[in-house]
Amino acid sequence: MSWTDERVELLKKLWTDGLSASQIAAELGGVTRNAVIGKVHRLGLSGRTKTSRPSAPRVRKVRRPSMPPRPTTRVIGNTALKLNVVEEQQLDAEVVPMRVLAPVEELFIPPEERATILQLNEHTCKWPIGDPGQEDFYFCGRRSGSGVPYCEHHCRVAYQPANDRRRTKSAG
Repeated sequence: MSWTDERVELLKKLWTDGLSASQIAAELGGVTRNAVIGKVHRLGLSGRTKTSRPSAPRVRKVRRPSMPPRPTTRVIGNTALKLNVVEEQQLDAEVVPMRVLAPVEELFIPPEERATILQLNEHTCKWPIGDPGQEDFYFCGRRSGSGVPYCEHHCRVAYQPANDRRRTKSAG
């Protein structure tokens, strides 16, 4: 396919009429969209009198937020340690006596009851004792309850109520 004078004139007319490169290629026949684009650029036909887009602006739907906006407070300066009077009153009203947990003493496990990783099963306590990199590392190995990985003693250490954990963190 060669670009004859008639085909070039038709290309110019279709381009100024606002047809797309694909539409012009289909109209001319025997030419690809990329060939049309290349010829348009070589001819310097960048401006169009008519656009292929509608003249009316596209109407966009107004999106409503899925969650209601949170009230914003204005922060001026460094207020990291500053409490508002309202917050202080709320803290005073919410004073709850802190329950002090007695420290749980580590259980002495006789050497014959200690378990290696190969001896663990669903009925043995899997509480690790010592440093895993040392030779004297072992697992508790005592009988564990059904559905829990630890014996009764180590369950008391591992499972503390969430409020007690938060209080001990804030106190320490």
